[in-house]
Amino acid sequence: MGQTNPPFMSGVPELLLLRLLEQREMYGYELVKAIKIVTGESISLGEGVIYPVLHSLERGGALKAKRKKVAGRTRVYYSLNAKGKTRLSRLQDEWLRIQSGVTAALGGTADA
Repeated sequence: MGQTNPPFMSGVPELLLLRLLEQREMYGYELVKAIKIVTGESISLGEGVIYPVLHSLERGGALKAKRKKVAGRTRVYYSLNAKGKTRLSRLQDEWLRIQSGVTAALGGTADA
């Protein structure tokens, strides 16, 4: 079994969060579960990783946070704004470039 958070995963939580929030608004634990699902359980990030990234993205102006009362509880829902969409686009481009290079170095084709 692989490491849950190997060093080369730096930046991946941000990319995954932005991609998921591009589709619809979500709250923190919902994002934790969604990451497991969309990655086929190959990536599992806990709340201790997710919330600091969400808070950093919010402080940086890439996300909007909105409190909603749900079943007697208050949840903070996050959504992507224009700055977040721009950030996502840059991160996706960078990821595809790096993926292509690593694939080529490992002996695969460089086509992404």
